[in-house]
Formats: sequence, structure tokens, C-alpha cells
Amino acid sequence: MAVYTDITEDDLKAFLTQYEVGELTSYKGIAEGVENSNFLLHTTREPLILTLYEKRVDKQDLPFFLGLMQHLAGRGLSCPLPLPRRDGELLGELSGRPAAVISFLEGMWLRKPEAKHCREVGRALAQMHIAGEGFSLKRKNALSLGGWMTLWDKSAVRADEVELGLQDEISAELAYLEAHWPQDLPAGVIHADLFQDNVFFLGDELSGVIDFYFACNDFYAYDVAICLNAWCFEKDGSYNLTKGMALLEGYREVRPLSPEEIEALPILARGSALRFFLTRLYDWLTTPAGALVVKKDPLEYLKKLRFHRAIESALEYGITPDLAS
Repeated sequence: MAVYTDITEDDLKAFLTQYEVGELTSYKGIAEGVENSNFLLHTTREPLILTLYEKRVDKQDLPFFLGLMQHLAGRGLSCPLPLPRRDGELLGELSGRPAAVISFLEGMWLRKPEAKHCREVGRALAQMHIAGEGFSLKRKNALSLGGWMTLWDKSAVRADEVELGLQDEISAELAYLEAHWPQDLPAGVIHADLFQDNVFFLGDELSGVIDFYFACNDFYAYDVAICLNAWCFEKDGSYNLTKGMALLEGYREVRPLSPEEIEALPILARGSALRFFLTRLYDWLTTPAGALVVKKDPLEYLKKLRFHRAIESALEYGITPDLAS
């Protein structure tokens, strides 16, 4: 979440007259994240989230994102719901941007998750994969191999400003992944961005999953690999095997991983580390000064990418032998 587009109180009050949400009492921007402009609204009825979709988000994708949240909630997943306007539409316009009002989800994201929380994340991810079955709309993963190439083309010339030799290293990595990326794994709707700040807890209980604006159709195991990267590394860059084992076991309790998915985990984890390195690198180099947004260090994911290069078997992520058989 972030704030790129400012809004005035008068414009916001006029916008909210299209909804059955009561009267606005206060609002403030939410600075975390790097994608859309988000605001926490307080009304005379309930707190809400207002999202303004910025230029990186294709307006044609919004029916997929908003419809997916409705579908998942209808299948029992705890996630925010887009609120309809008085005319029944889910999408409006505010300050020249497509905008939606979303229900507020109780809970807080964890700064220091433990293994027990990683197990719950694994379970929730598998529940989402199952709940997404039957969703009629499709969306290609724009940040898979082709998207990585495009991002790299925009960043490569300045990559050595971040670390000397980076341009050659990442070019070689992209070529390797393009030649070895798996085919025909089980696939469906994935979250594709299930980081710590997109999972809420009340105490030790997972209360819900938010921010589906990278959701798409891709390999389920790729989503698992994203979570291993997001949840199972410590701040010093070391991989926490206990957390990895808990996340994988939690996932397996709900949805078993096939032998092919397990075998592919190292390269999927390598690819997902590269994906987040590239988007962070691009944002690091191009985010305009003055934006109310926290830029994320791309080198964090470069370290993870290098770790995955040395992995020879999914057993090293915490897959137990009985699971890997």
C-alpha cells in the first residue's frame, strides 16, 4: 500500500455519497507498499479502506481483482470485500483514478513471525488455492518470465549502480531461468504477493488475507515459493529451516504437493526471488522523490536469489522425506 495521489476532504465526501457507508469522520493515507494509493477511512458506521488504482494497474484487470475477492469470500476465505455503490457497480473514480471502497479487516500484520505463524500462512495459502477453483475470470501473470525481461530492460543499464557486476549476473540468471522454467505443473488462481504485510493476525490466529492486486493464474507451487521467500528468511539473510518446514507442512495439511511440484521448488524459489529483486530494483531506481511510499531494498532479494542457486533439493527447504516421497 502507498499514497501517490492525494485527495481532498470535499472530493472524498462527494465520492462517498455514492455508497451506503454513513458520513466520513476522518481519513489518512497508508504509506506501506509500492503499488496503489490507499487510505484508511473512518465513518459513522465502520472503518473502510479506499484504494485509488495507479497507472501501474491496468484498469481492465480490476474486474478480475474485485471479482476474485467476492469469489474467495463466498468460498469461505477471510479477505476484504469491495463494497458496491448505490448503482451496484464496484468501481468508481476519484481524483482522476479508478477507485474502490473495500471492507476493513480486523487484525495486524506481524513484524516478527514465528514458525507457528508460518504454518498458518501455509494453510491459508492452500485454502486460497482451493477456494479459487471455479472462478471464471482469468488473468495471465504479467510478472513471470516475459515481465521480468521487460523490467530488466528498463533497469539493466543502471544495475551496476546498486552493485558492481550486477548487470552480467542478472542477465545470466534470466537466461538460465528461461531455459529451465518448469512446465505443466498444477495451476490456478494464486495470490502472488503473500508477504507479511498482506496477512493479518489477531494474536496467534490468522484473521485474513489482503491485497490481491497481483493475483493471477499460475503454478500453485510458485505461490508456495513466493511465501518461502517472504516468510522463511531472517533479517540477516539466513534461511530459517524451522519456519520453512512449518509453512510447507501447513500447506500440505490442506492441499498435498505433487512430486513434480516438490522437485520444482528450488527453481521456482529462485525465480520468485528474481521477480521481487527486479520489481524492487526498478522502483528503487525510478520512484519519484516526494512520494509517500517506503522503497524496499532490492539487495535483500539478491541475497535470497544467491541462496537458492546453491539449493540442490527441496529437502533443504524443510520438505520432510515422507512429504517428498
